[in-house]
Amino acid sequence: MNAIVYRRYGSPDVLECEEIEKPTPGDDQVLIKVRAASVNPFDWHFMRGLPYLIRIVAGVRKPKITRLGVDVAGQVEAVGRNASQFKPGDEVFGTCRGAFAEYVCASESAVVMKPRNVTFEQAASVPVASGTALQGLRDGGKIQRGQSVLINGAAGGVGTFAVQIAKSFGAEVTGVCSTRNVEMVRSIGADRVIDYTQEDFTKGTQRYDLIFDNVGNHSLSAFKRGLNPQGIHIMVGGPTGRWMIGPIALAIAAPVLSRFSSRKMVAVLAKESKEDLTIMRDLMAAGRVTPVIDKRYRLSEVPQAIRYLEEGHARGKVVIALE
Repeated sequence: MNAIVYRRYGSPDVLECEEIEKPTPGDDQVLIKVRAASVNPFDWHFMRGLPYLIRIVAGVRKPKITRLGVDVAGQVEAVGRNASQFKPGDEVFGTCRGAFAEYVCASESAVVMKPRNVTFEQAASVPVASGTALQGLRDGGKIQRGQSVLINGAAGGVGTFAVQIAKSFGAEVTGVCSTRNVEMVRSIGADRVIDYTQEDFTKGTQRYDLIFDNVGNHSLSAFKRGLNPQGIHIMVGGPTGRWMIGPIALAIAAPVLSRFSSRKMVAVLAKESKEDLTIMRDLMAAGRVTPVIDKRYRLSEVPQAIRYLEEGHARGKVVIALE
């Protein structure tokens, strides 16, 4: 089978499409024929080995794991002897290791059935981005019906899910994006859209119960000015990866800094969750969340896809489509 492989850190030029052995599912795994995968910011962080903290896990001088890609959607081709939730032919989506390939093995605890009204490409765009948005708003922000919520970076992969998920909770949602994305953000449910090239929300008079920030383009004090008393600033890894410089440090610093103010800061590190995948599946099946896809690339074009995502201007998700 064909798969994207890298054996040294660097630019997208280090990625190669090679023929490797087709995997065999472990006892608790399913073998998936990949129909689509999607690209996330940490794909290029791991590709480049930056920030250097990543190399503690990924390998100091060269990558220990030579495959990239986490989000996947496809058809189950075989199941391990202890896997009982799926059967060959089932259409599923979820997370795995090395999704940029024709076949992958995934734990059956990491995938769920794909809704019939959702394409493979849409399903593949869901796991990491929507999980980040859902956990940030629900667990980090304790979002409640009727709250005023601002999504900073509303047009990106995480942001487009955050807008729709916040609306599903019954919040009043303001999205922040560039001029070219204003209508798109409005079309996915934002009640108000701020064009950041024309207006700085941190300097306005409007205050918010929650600010979901996946860009990190203002100081912490500026974000705090935009919050109501008791408001919460939710920080997640954004398209530019700024917060990825020190997610652990942020997670430690946020509660410490929050002790000196009624306004709270929360750093969210999203976790893999089958329960959250199930929630997203049900929201999509009900038509309450629709993934936004910007560009599609072939498997051999993964280097171009990652290069495009690195530029930081993707509208929604960037997906890899396989025949």
